[in-house]
Amino acid sequence: MPWGHAAFGYVLYSLGHRFVTREPPNGPIVVLALLFGTQLPDLVDKTLSWGLHLFPQGYSVAHSILVAIPIGLLVLGATASGRRDIGIAFTVGYWSHLLGDAILAVPKLGVSPSDRLLWPVVTLPPYDSEVTLIGRVTAIFGELSGEMLTGEHLVFLAIYSIPYLLVFLLWIVDGAPGVAQFLRTDNR
Repeated sequence: MPWGHAAFGYVLYSLGHRFVTREPPNGPIVVLALLFGTQLPDLVDKTLSWGLHLFPQGYSVAHSILVAIPIGLLVLGATASGRRDIGIAFTVGYWSHLLGDAILAVPKLGVSPSDRLLWPVVTLPPYDSEVTLIGRVTAIFGELSGEMLTGEHLVFLAIYSIPYLLVFLLWIVDGAPGVAQFLRTDNR
């Protein structure tokens, strides 16, 4: 889910930034670059698969480390002279998405974590049925609104929300980067 990739990327970036600079991340552009990086693989590959039907699966070009590593290095090189923090944020976001997908594949039977990351060397089998962008988005929101409203699922949702609450608290401790700058007023 998009929010999972955003949360995972933010935690990695924030903790890494604090480890290197001893300061929390700062700036709306940096946060936007990070968030864009965390979503880019799905924006590209899901559109190519679900929307344009060019690939049988939603894990292809942008999920491949054979593409992601050079893109990340190019972005880092292009931003080295100016706002390197923007390039680092984007690259951490992008690569964290791939790491998150690999981690999520670990408990699945018959799925190797590297399968999602090695396109075109490894191609995943097509979906069981044709997937459309509208159909998939509708299904996701249908699952969230329908199934998650039962008592059993609300308990699961409450437990599942704990990591997101911790990420939100980390963001608050960091000074709400990306939002705080918009809320501040200059009294000059």
